Amino acid sequence: MKFSLINESKYQEVIELFKRVFSASEGEAEGQVIADFVANLIATTVRQDLIGCIAEENEIVVGCIFFSRFTVPSGQVAFILSPVAVSTDVQSTGIGQNLIKYGLDHLKSLNVNLVFTYGDPNYYSKTGFEQINESIVKAPCPLSQPIGWLAQSLDGQVIQPMIGPTQCVEALSDPGLW
Repeated sequence: MKFSLINESKYQEVIELFKRVFSASEGEAEGQVIADFVANLIATTVRQDLIGCIAEENEIVVGCIFFSRFTVPSGQVAFILSPVAVSTDVQSTGIGQNLIKYGLDHLKSLNVNLVFTYGDPNYYSKTGFEQINESIVKAPCPLSQPIGWLAQSLDGQVIQPMIGPTQCVEALSDPGLW
C-alpha cells in the first residue's frame, strides 16, 4: 500500500471513488451528491487550503481523504477532515485509519495546530479524534448529529474554548453536508 499526497492526474479517479463508495453505502443519489461535492471542493478551493491524501494499491486509488482550511476564532492553524472514502472491497482492513494517520503526520509537518472532523466517533477516535461540543468550538453549520463533532490537537496543547464563529472553505459551507 502506497500513501501519498494527491496530484491533479488523480482527481477524476478520486471523484469516481467517492461516487462508488457512497453509492454502495448510501444509494446512488447520495453517491452523486458526494462526487459533486468532491469535484466542487477540488475546483473551488485554493491549493494552500486543500490537502488531499490517497492510498494506492497497484497504482489504483483505493482510498482518499481531504483536509481543508478551517478558520477558528483563536487564530490557530486548523484544518477539517472531510470527506473520507475507502473502496468497499478493502474496507475494514485499516487502510482508512492508516491514510488518516498519514495525513495527520503531514499536517503536523506543516505546523497545523488543530484538526476537526464530523463523523462517527467510534471510527475517528481510533486516529486520535475526540468528541467536542459547540461550547468549545462552534461548527460552521448547524449539526444534524452533534455527537459527531470531533477534534484533536496536533501540537500537544489542550483545545481551549473559543468564542466566535468558525469558517470552512466554500465547498464545505453547504448546510446539507452537515
